[in-house]
Amino acid sequence: MRDSISAVIRYLIISGFILGFASAEPVTVRAIAANLTSENKQSYSPDNGNHSNPEGAGARILKGLKPDIVMIQEFNTTIPKRQWVNETFGEGFCFISEDGMQIPNGIISRFPILESGVWDDPVLNNREFVWAHLRLPDHQDLWVISVHLHSKGEVSRATQAKALVGNVIKNIPKDAMVIIGGDLNTTNTHEKGLQELSAIVNIPENPPTDQHGVNMTNANRNHPYDWVLTSAPLTKVEIPTIVAGQKFPHGLVFDSRTFAPLNDVPPVLSGDSGVPNMQHMAVVRDFLIP
Repeated sequence: MRDSISAVIRYLIISGFILGFASAEPVTVRAIAANLTSENKQSYSPDNGNHSNPEGAGARILKGLKPDIVMIQEFNTTIPKRQWVNETFGEGFCFISEDGMQIPNGIISRFPILESGVWDDPVLNNREFVWAHLRLPDHQDLWVISVHLHSKGEVSRATQAKALVGNVIKNIPKDAMVIIGGDLNTTNTHEKGLQELSAIVNIPENPPTDQHGVNMTNANRNHPYDWVLTSAPLTKVEIPTIVAGQKFPHGLVFDSRTFAPLNDVPPVLSGDSGVPNMQHMAVVRDFLIP
């Protein structure tokens, strides 16, 4: 009798493992760097339903792009942040944000946040580096870091990047899946700060572009301010970004002023990327994690 029970238990355990492996499916992750505030207060408003408020342009862009993870900058909102996240992404999303900062960084995620925190920015005192440890399906771990580097000097940005590299090496397991994203304020693709970051993430030779092949991300589309950068394990599983049925092999720089057909990315309006004080474009990259 005892042998029969043991045999049944062994069968159930083995069957469970087999079924578990058989049912496991790859996870698609869409990551977006977003410094999309507008108007005069460096803040985000919700989409107001009739799509007319310029402060809600960032929310409309994010709704249209349907991210899983957002590395967000200048994360001030005109309503409580929990309410803004609910209205922009859905109640199932979680988020973290700095407290007491003039223009805080934050992370918004469809996946659970296991732990999070802030690392010191050695150059600026109105925002820091924000990090989160996410739990993907099948118990996989992903670390996400939201940054907003100094706009006033390449030397300052290199100092910040070096400090960030030190924190990643010290606090995140080697060979982990890591995303660093946000507004790096880099004026070209060969800055010293990017060279520093290359110690922990890949700097893509072919960055995301818009429909016309332009990879610049500031309002005037002449500087590569914004990036989504990934460690080697994540870079290996990047897939083309598909938005409105169109394929972007290396990711998308989204500019509502040029994207067509815009009706396929509701509720975005054509002028949303050009409203007053909208200084950046959203940068989108997709990954298929086995």
